[in-house]
Amino acid sequence: MEFPMEFPIKVMGKNEADFTPFVAGVIARHVPDFDPSSLEARESKGGAYLSLTATFTAQSREQLDALYRELSASPKVSYLI
Repeated sequence: MEFPMEFPIKVMGKNEADFTPFVAGVIARHVPDFDPSSLEARESKGGAYLSLTATFTAQSREQLDALYRELSASPKVSYLI
């Protein structure tokens, strides 16, 4: 991979009121110019889960690794791709 590059990340978790702000906050800590309004959200068929997709300019592998580590450590996150 060559950096900087546009990078999509998909985060899935329970469709609860604090899920989107939590994910946006974690991404913003690792991606200073991240715009939370750019998150794309999709509910699962039954509405129990929410999938959030964020595309941002990744600056380094270390940045991505740190972001993935923080998100995957949270019990709020069911899947991360």
